[in-house]
Amino acid sequence: MVRALILAGGFGKRLAPLTLDRPKPLVEVGGKPILQWQIEWLSKQGIKDIVLAVGYLRTKVFEVMGDGSRFGVRLFYSVEEEPLGTGGAIKNAMKFLEDEVFIVLNGDIITNLSIKPLIDELNEEITATIALVPMRSPYGIVHVDHNGFITEFREKPLLDYLINAGVYAFTKEVFRYLPDKGDIEVTAFPKLANERRIKGIVYRDVYWKSVDTVKDIEEVERVIKEVYN
Repeated sequence: MVRALILAGGFGKRLAPLTLDRPKPLVEVGGKPILQWQIEWLSKQGIKDIVLAVGYLRTKVFEVMGDGSRFGVRLFYSVEEEPLGTGGAIKNAMKFLEDEVFIVLNGDIITNLSIKPLIDELNEEITATIALVPMRSPYGIVHVDHNGFITEFREKPLLDYLINAGVYAFTKEVFRYLPDKGDIEVTAFPKLANERRIKGIVYRDVYWKSVDTVKDIEEVERVIKEVYN
C-alpha cells in the first residue's frame, strides 16, 4: 500500500492555550490526540507506513507517537527547521516518499472518508487529486416567504459549495511543481489546474471536520466514536 504524509507542524494559534505546550495535531479529542485518530483511520485502510512532517514542538510528537509500533504502523519523521508552508513541507519529505503514489493530509482534520477513490483517479495525465466535501454553514439558516414570514429554520445546513478537505493523493510528478517554501494551495495547485492535471473527488456521505477551535473539539467529541465505528 502507499505511504501517507501527515502535515503535523502547525502552531494552532486559535487553539491556545491548548497549543502552548504541544503542536496542534497532539491536541486531544475524545481522549486521543488528533494524530492518533488519523493514524488509526489510515491503518484501517491498509496504510501502515506514515511520515509525520514536524516542526513546532516536534520533540513532543516524538515522545507521544514514538515509532508507531503501539499503533500497528511505522512512523517516520520529516523535520522542518523553519516553517516551510504546506508545499515546502511536502517537498522536504520527498526522501520518505519513494513510491509512485502517496497520500498527504493536514494534521488537524477528523474524517472517515475513503482514500481509495483518490488513488484510483491518478494516472499518467492526472498528477493530483483532492478530496472535496460540501461546506457546512457556520450559522443557522432562516427561510422567509415573499411576505417576510419565516417558513423554516435550518441549523447549520450543508451548502451548495465544495471545499478542500485537506486530503490529497499525488504521483511523484508533483515534486516538479512544489516550492521550497510556500503553500501548495497557492503555488502548485493553480499550476496543476492550469495544465488540467488535478481532479477533485467529491465526498457527500462522509464525516469531515477541521479542528481549529475549542468549539470544534466539543463538536467532534460528541460524534467521534460513531464516526470511527
